[in-house]
Amino acid sequence: MTTTTDPAAERLRRWRLVLGGAGADGTGCELRGKDAAMDGALEALYGQRQHQRPGRGPRDGGGTRAAGLGASAPQVARWLGDIRTYFPSSVVQVMQRDAIDRLGLSALLLEPEMLEAVEADVHLVGTLLSLNKVMPETTKETARAVVRKVVAELEKRLATRTRATLTGALDRAARTSRPRHRAIDWNRTIRANLKNYLPEHGTVVPERLIGYGRAAQSTKKDVVLCIDQSGSMAASVVYASVFGAVLASMRALDTRLVVFDTAVADLTDHLDDPVDLLFGTQLGGGTDINRALAYCQSRIRRPADTVVVLISDLYEGGIRDEMLRRVAAMKASGVQFVTLLALSDEGAPAYDRDHAAALAALGAPAFACTPELFPEVMAAALEKRPLPIPDMAEQR
Repeated sequence: MTTTTDPAAERLRRWRLVLGGAGADGTGCELRGKDAAMDGALEALYGQRQHQRPGRGPRDGGGTRAAGLGASAPQVARWLGDIRTYFPSSVVQVMQRDAIDRLGLSALLLEPEMLEAVEADVHLVGTLLSLNKVMPETTKETARAVVRKVVAELEKRLATRTRATLTGALDRAARTSRPRHRAIDWNRTIRANLKNYLPEHGTVVPERLIGYGRAAQSTKKDVVLCIDQSGSMAASVVYASVFGAVLASMRALDTRLVVFDTAVADLTDHLDDPVDLLFGTQLGGGTDINRALAYCQSRIRRPADTVVVLISDLYEGGIRDEMLRRVAAMKASGVQFVTLLALSDEGAPAYDRDHAAALAALGAPAFACTPELFPEVMAAALEKRPLPIPDMAEQR
């Protein structure tokens, strides 16, 4: 990227890149070299005619921006290569997402060459999953490779902290007053016995031992992830599937994963491979939360030791009052019920505020949750303590 030490000239250069166009932008700044190439890549995507189908021409006679990616795979492939050359990975992902949304390039993702050229991220995985049913066989293996790469990166980022946080929560929930020596929680034991400190000996006499239970040796808690797979929940489906696989790998948890639209699918058998799990979803369609909760409720065997996590924007197409009665019944039986409006990095999505308020009145407040916060939310639910609910105003 071309840079200059003159602050005024640098501001003009940046405005020129933002405004686009030739002389009509009024900056009088001429772009050269990489700056000109960057401008071309931006113009192709964010031109004045970006709402039209690709291929309507890169520039109009007045010098204003106009979309110019064209409809051919080779031209898009070159553009993908250009933006990876001139912009950082985080910006590339945003531009790819915008290209898919603004220029209707989803169909080109059905070609293996395109998939090999794109920068893979959670949103691309969501798009691929939505195209799964129309994807040709020649593309499916490449698509699976892209999804597997993203899933592996997410697991690397999230798994260790999730396991550590939840293991601690399970151990604390299973504390015993008659622990074996190796299971003594020395920090809590010392604090509980400070009154028995003997200064002449410089030690504490531990009259009461506090220890961890052996939670890891047998299933102590059941977790049910109930995931809305409507199109708006794509990123949440990806993250929830990865977390589901991580939770399923913990012996102290018995994890079930259920996805739904107007039908319900139990994908628990695929938890050992989150890629298979993701390709078992069907993004899009309507929403019947009540039917999904009815299925989950029928699978609960130990209510007092069960956490149900509903991940949905709450736009219910089923029977609203019955849905709320089910939530109330589960909570009355001892189930810890958590409602997440989204499980993603984007914050709070559009959601049904009436349903969210109704759930909050039942003691099941609905809030958006980032992947980084999810382990803490689950730990609180497992320990039956107040959830770390973020400020919704900050999420909008």
